[in-house]
Amino acid sequence: MSISMLKMYISFAGMIFLFLAMGLIYLGRHKLKGWIARIVSLLAYICLILGGFIILYIVFSGPTR
Repeated sequence: MSISMLKMYISFAGMIFLFLAMGLIYLGRHKLKGWIARIVSLLAYICLILGGFIILYIVFSGPTR
């Protein structure tokens, strides 16, 4: 597998984390109550930060051959 394909799959993982964070934040803020909402929101923000770091790594690592 080439480096370019590996970076593509890693970026897909980052996008999945961002979409998962979006859904979990909505779920935690609007549908859940109490401590379950806090746990879901914490998980959502962890996914948001992880997905953001992955995308930043892919963008700033530059093009491949």
